[in-house]
Amino acid sequence: MTSFTGYRCSLCQAEYLPGQVTYTCPKDNGNLDVILDIDSIRQRYQPEDMVCRAEESLWRYLPLLPVQDPGGEGTPIRSAGWTPIYRLERIGQALGLDRLWLKDESRNPTASFKDRASALVVARGREVGADVIVTASTGNAGAALAGMAAAVGRKAVIFAPRNAPPAKVAQLLVFGARVILVDGTYDDAFDLSITASQAFGWYCRNTGYNPFTAEGKKTAALEIWEWQRSAGNNHVPLTVFVPVGDGNIISGIHKGFKDLLALGWLETMPRLIGVQAEGSAAIANAFNAGGEQVIPVQAKTVADSISVDLPRDGIRAVRAARETGGTYLTVGDDEILAAIAALGPAGIFAEPAGAASYAGLVSAVRQGLLSPGDPALVLNTGSGLKDVRSAMQAVPEAPVIEPTLAALKRIL
Repeated sequence: MTSFTGYRCSLCQAEYLPGQVTYTCPKDNGNLDVILDIDSIRQRYQPEDMVCRAEESLWRYLPLLPVQDPGGEGTPIRSAGWTPIYRLERIGQALGLDRLWLKDESRNPTASFKDRASALVVARGREVGADVIVTASTGNAGAALAGMAAAVGRKAVIFAPRNAPPAKVAQLLVFGARVILVDGTYDDAFDLSITASQAFGWYCRNTGYNPFTAEGKKTAALEIWEWQRSAGNNHVPLTVFVPVGDGNIISGIHKGFKDLLALGWLETMPRLIGVQAEGSAAIANAFNAGGEQVIPVQAKTVADSISVDLPRDGIRAVRAARETGGTYLTVGDDEILAAIAALGPAGIFAEPAGAASYAGLVSAVRQGLLSPGDPALVLNTGSGLKDVRSAMQAVPEAPVIEPTLAALKRIL
């Protein structure tokens, strides 16, 4: 049994039972928030019941999730989440920050943050009897779905724009998904995947459409909470820098912290700062305009994972920053590439979208948004191996020499 009791529309606040709706609000197409029975959870569990669990994955928080245990022991679906948090001491010193950390989501089974959402959606798909799960993706969400679905014997269909990075397309194919490249944008692939799911009865994983994606992504907030708690500093306001494309990661993290706050387990709500590429800044534009109207843009950025014309979870993403005292920052592609190179000496290989959050941190320091004593955490959402072409733009080319000592001495 789970504590999942239904859904609430993020726009009109209409509530639905679990079986009444599947994706978005039928009244206004608003994103649905999953409702948990907070009182029941509070009566049955204490924080210690979460942190003492032996399972080192997102499933350690199963009592706070709206799905049943998906099984799959010994498979990648049981390894999603529980990613490490590294201290960036030397980088922090160079920026004038005393306490700087990075949560490295590249350590997930398919090397990106998207494994969290896909694990929850696959678990939900099994509960509703779905044989085929479909999604649109620039690569990471698709790879995550393909990997998680393969782990439990489910079929996956992935629609991706034809210009998706080859390494990401290779992952989709290797995991055995049915891959269909769309001659268009991510948004075109998104719309087609919904049409296909309706036509063929497939269960749709799409980010900012399926409410269980945010529930998967909220598990990062639960891990940050546990990390702070174990360090004894969960009363200190933390600033979290999150790369933002369609908005579902930052809204999911916000949901996780809100659930903890409702339970009485979180002392201080972290400040969430969303970071968008200048060429894909629809949510930042809405935030800076002071409202919630998200106007589509023609997205163009090296950070393909956050390149979105029309963010599908834009309103909740705006609220995530506004309701936590955060803000939105935009960074250029040159700043993103520089961030890839800057994180490398710390042993972090980030893809452009993941590096965008660090670029946002640098911008925040430059603008005086952080004081030296403010604790800050940067979220790296994916491995640089996902997009080697961009990584090579971030660093100088390796020299080619003759195999002689004299030639080596000339370049040293």
